[in-house]
Amino acid sequence: MAATDRRLCVALAAVTLAGAGAAQAQAYQCRIPGEVRVPDVQADSAPRDLPVTGYTLALSWSPEFCRFREDERRHARQCSGRDGRFGFTVHGLWPDSGHSWPQWCAGTKPTASAVRQNLCISPDTALMARQWAKHGSCMTRRPATYFKVTRILYSGLRWPDFVRISREDNLTAGTIRTRFADANEGWPEEAVGVHLDRKGWLEELRLCYDKRFMPKPCDKARLGAKDGDRAKIWRGL
Repeated sequence: MAATDRRLCVALAAVTLAGAGAAQAQAYQCRIPGEVRVPDVQADSAPRDLPVTGYTLALSWSPEFCRFREDERRHARQCSGRDGRFGFTVHGLWPDSGHSWPQWCAGTKPTASAVRQNLCISPDTALMARQWAKHGSCMTRRPATYFKVTRILYSGLRWPDFVRISREDNLTAGTIRTRFADANEGWPEEAVGVHLDRKGWLEELRLCYDKRFMPKPCDKARLGAKDGDRAKIWRGL
């Protein structure tokens, strides 16, 4: 195991123990396809090999993402309902570097086996392949390690009932932060980024971590909406 992989695994040990048994299902009747194909990915900007100072776990609210994509072939696995129903899915795990971020470092193509293990938390092989190539390759040399780290972080989270939260009166971005922090002991509200679209619908949570994968306050860009901003959550009904 490479030194970088060992560092990531050691840093995650405390997170794994703290979150053991904590996860609640965010995928309902998820079905893994018999054949998994991993597409090739081409970089669309210059590489930036920078020191990693922290991480962001970006989580997409699937009902909102799929609201107008139910019939799109490109997103059929996530949005058609034939392969399961999803709540929060992993958009990506992104390394940070101060006010910038590393990207498009050298790395090998992920195997179908490595990708398959994450298909119920990130149901799009093309998205996973791109996230590895653009972001994960700057964290570790092995795609399997990147996907394992992502899986451990995701599985260590507790999920409040966002359908119930969506029905709260006077819902705000601050309410969403508070409900998530209340469900996850040790998570400060300022480490929970809430991203809304222009009409106030919840699109993503962005969870901010330090180099040891412990929660840390988000910067302004990752924090997203202000606490007092009105929010809405699409339930997919």
